[in-house]
Amino acid sequence: MPRLILLGVGAARSPRFAPAGLLVEYGHTRVGIDGGAGSEPPENVHAWLVRDGGAHPGLHRIAEETGMRPPAVAPFRHGPLHVDPLPAGGGVYGYRIVAGHRTAVWAPEFAAFPGWAERADLAFAGTGPDLGATAAAARRLEVRRLVFVLLDEPVFAALDAGEDPPFGEWGEEGGQYRM
Repeated sequence: MPRLILLGVGAARSPRFAPAGLLVEYGHTRVGIDGGAGSEPPENVHAWLVRDGGAHPGLHRIAEETGMRPPAVAPFRHGPLHVDPLPAGGGVYGYRIVAGHRTAVWAPEFAAFPGWAERADLAFAGTGPDLGATAAAARRLEVRRLVFVLLDEPVFAALDAGEDPPFGEWGEEGGQYRM
C-alpha cells in the first residue's frame, strides 16, 4: 500500500508553511508532486511531477543542482502504481494516484473541486475559492478522507483558533497517509 507524505502544505510564498508538495512511496518507487524550496522531493525520486507546465525556474534549479529530472506535467507508471495528470481548470492539473484498488487525489488548485476525485479513498485539496463549497463537493463525490493543503492567509485564523474544516482535516507538513 502506498505511503503519501506531505512535504509542504503552504501556498506560494507562505509566511508559515513550505510550498504544498507530496511524496508518493510505493515499495522502492518514489514520486514527488509539486513542492518547492523547503519541500522539494528527495533526490532519489523516479519522477517529479507538477500541476502546471509553466516556467518553474526555482524547481528546475533544484533539479539541476541535485541531478534529478526536471519537473513536468506527465503520467508516471510503475507496476500497479499509476499517477495520471487530469485537468483541474485554469490551465492547471491535479493527479489521480492509483495502486491496486486504492485511489488518492492531489488537487491543491482547481476552478471547482474535480469530479475525477469521485470515490477517492484520500484527497489532498486546496481550499478553492470557498472552503465550504470544496468540503461539500468532496462529500457529495464520496471522498472518504479529505486533507486540505495549499493553506494560505484566509485559513490561518481558523488554524490558530483550533477550528476544523466543515469536512476533512488540515494537512500537516511531514504528515504520513495511507490510501
